[in-house]
Amino acid sequence: MANFVLVAGARLGAWAWDEVVPYLRAAGQGAHPLTLSGLADKAGVPAGQQTHVQDIVDEVEDRDLRDVVLVGHSYSGIPVGQAAERIGDRLAHVVFVDSSLPADGEAFVSAWPDGGAMVKASIAENGGFWPLVTAAHYDGQGLTDEQIARIVAGSTPHPGATLTEPAVLSRPLDELPATYIQCLLAGAGPGSGVAELLTGKHWRLVDMDTGHWPMFSRPRELAQIFLQAAGE
Repeated sequence: MANFVLVAGARLGAWAWDEVVPYLRAAGQGAHPLTLSGLADKAGVPAGQQTHVQDIVDEVEDRDLRDVVLVGHSYSGIPVGQAAERIGDRLAHVVFVDSSLPADGEAFVSAWPDGGAMVKASIAENGGFWPLVTAAHYDGQGLTDEQIARIVAGSTPHPGATLTEPAVLSRPLDELPATYIQCLLAGAGPGSGVAELLTGKHWRLVDMDTGHWPMFSRPRELAQIFLQAAGE
């Protein structure tokens, strides 16, 4: 049995996986949606980048999970990628869902065209948090009005330090057994770093004809990709 540890992107919590979890469990697999510190039901808990990495490692170790498939969506690909190399032989696979990837010494905002200046300014103006976005932010992503309303209602401001503090990697990402899911409606394809990793023997690419939040727009299809990645 695989154990899927599911980590959603910025501003989201474990609740974002509510429609994916039943498909995984119906297939006889373990599903462990995780809320990172400072978000959703853990709002108010101080968090930096390494806090989020430790959240994931603790979930795996405290539950004594084996055959773990770590899933990171959007921002959460950064802490998931770091946690993957820290859980040793418990790891079976990593799935990056239209996500950022960690680079040693680099932060989430490092990849932004302005070096993250606008994000950092927004965080400074909002008490140390990346603020919420309006419903219009989700237009054109294959989501219904009801799904957008649900995302907006459930979102919480994101702890800014997790976006500006650097990732810490001890070995290359290309050594991880990984699947990268590209959501085609999200616009630009995988960056050069992802493209390079996909040339290696351990990584593969899967396209989804939907937007950046497939756990809402295509939960059944997404769960099936997860199961295939785990070899189920």
